[in-house]
Amino acid sequence: MNTMRYKNYIAKIEYDDIDKIFVGHIVGVKESGGFHGANVEALEEAFHEAVEHYLEVCRKLKTSPKKSYSGRLMLRLTPERHAAIATSAEAHGKSINQWVSDLLGREAYV
Repeated sequence: MNTMRYKNYIAKIEYDDIDKIFVGHIVGVKESGGFHGANVEALEEAFHEAVEHYLEVCRKLKTSPKKSYSGRLMLRLTPERHAAIATSAEAHGKSINQWVSDLLGREAYV
């Protein structure tokens, strides 16, 4: 999977082999719909236009645009998994938060 970034928004890009175009969707903003382009330059321009259009619609409707994530992540775990994570974090000399953050950071796509 490929991504693009613009004004703190990320777009997920896929290739449509039927229509022979690149198709993008702004991650976390369902209201924006999709955008497309026949080449990278056209796709990038369409992405920028989609973000700007989304922001303009939010201004006109006096609604807050979706923001970047807060940095807080809540998880529900079994007590056994929680204990295993706590043990691993301690073995690495880290808090659970830092150990999990480092692990997820290595695995995250973006």
